[in-house]
Amino acid sequence: MSRPLPEVPGTPDAPHVIDPAGGCPHALNARLRARGAVAEVVLPGGVAGAVVLGHEELKDFLARDDVAKDARHCPALHDGTIPRDWPLRVFANAQGMHTADDADHRRLRALVGKAFTARQVEQLRPRVEELADTLLDDLGRAAAAAPDGVADLRAHFALPLPMSVICELLGVDPEHRDRLHELSNTVIVATDTTPAEAMAAGRELVGLMGTIAAARRAAIAAGTGGEDLTSALIAAREGDGDRLSEAELTGTMRLVLVAGHETTLNLISNAVRALCTHRDQLALVLEGKATWSAVVDETLRWDGPVSWFPFRYPTRDLTVDGTLIPRGTPVLAGYTAAGRDAAFHGPDADRFDVTRPTAARHLSFGHGAHYCVGAPLARLEATIALERLFTRFPDLDLAVPASELPQQRSFIGNSVEALPVRPTRDPAVPAGEPRRVGPA
Repeated sequence: MSRPLPEVPGTPDAPHVIDPAGGCPHALNARLRARGAVAEVVLPGGVAGAVVLGHEELKDFLARDDVAKDARHCPALHDGTIPRDWPLRVFANAQGMHTADDADHRRLRALVGKAFTARQVEQLRPRVEELADTLLDDLGRAAAAAPDGVADLRAHFALPLPMSVICELLGVDPEHRDRLHELSNTVIVATDTTPAEAMAAGRELVGLMGTIAAARRAAIAAGTGGEDLTSALIAAREGDGDRLSEAELTGTMRLVLVAGHETTLNLISNAVRALCTHRDQLALVLEGKATWSAVVDETLRWDGPVSWFPFRYPTRDLTVDGTLIPRGTPVLAGYTAAGRDAAFHGPDADRFDVTRPTAARHLSFGHGAHYCVGAPLARLEATIALERLFTRFPDLDLAVPASELPQQRSFIGNSVEALPVRPTRDPAVPAGEPRRVGPA
């Protein structure tokens, strides 16, 4: 029998009030999963919502044809119930394939998907390898120049690698890259920003996307345009075929930019953190008993780069695992929760295990029609990054206990703000002594 989402505050089943500052999601996921596969939540701003936490329930929910991405299916966004300055409105108002359904979604995805086929992505391998090697040189130099031999792996390696690749793919000039990351982090990842900060950053990000598109248009007009994705989208915008609106053009560019580097940044960071705190698992890979691809899949399952992702909207009242989710409710996809669902991944789902047989069946790239179009590129970048990193620096380790790493201030993104590492063994730590690391 269906049970409505509880309404009485102060009871054990009261809605979970989301902390905009986020933090490590795993203990919270475990508590909420103990209640069921669906939890009622109160989104920042006092907006009622829900999150789907169970693996099988989320897989089914993501593939349903009575669950939409288009925000027109959420009446509260349009009738004044949700204020216009709601910080999370950026996820609902964006125009692109990630907020489109049916024919519109297929049209936009087909245009972008041409750049992310397995064949196209494989052609990027030499460039990704070249960038990785150059950045590892930079990481080594930064650590050598520091009195304590420590460098931030996120700043010197995990961020610039995917950022450089996606910007080259989009045709973005290097001068814009730092600001683009700052803006995308403010708008999409840092969910503890004020409404004014989020809206200002959102406007600047859209404006910068327009500036980049204008530069590509000028290059095309001058006959110096390249084969970048932005130029291809502009051609579709101005052509006679599957035309894009201007909002769809900039929205698609923004989606590709943000999803193309923020998630891979977190994936690489989380994998390095996991391997440094599970040296036995790293040894399996270095000894050829497991693959780097297996590391990527297990990281995506065990500590995925995206925790709770907005939004989907039921187009009718739905019952999921006995819980009623009313029509139009903004629903979050609980990727990190599903990744450690013991009902699917086994009683040891909290353990990092690169030989886990179910790891590759994680949902961190989504499922169904909106499965991440950039998944092949993310996999390529992460496997190359990890293999090159630990081949160059097999003794690389965290410079502080894992428990002291600053967690990303987000309930959407899941990683750390910084990842200080020591690429070579600290001479003060005798060989063979356990490294000082915190709990996973």
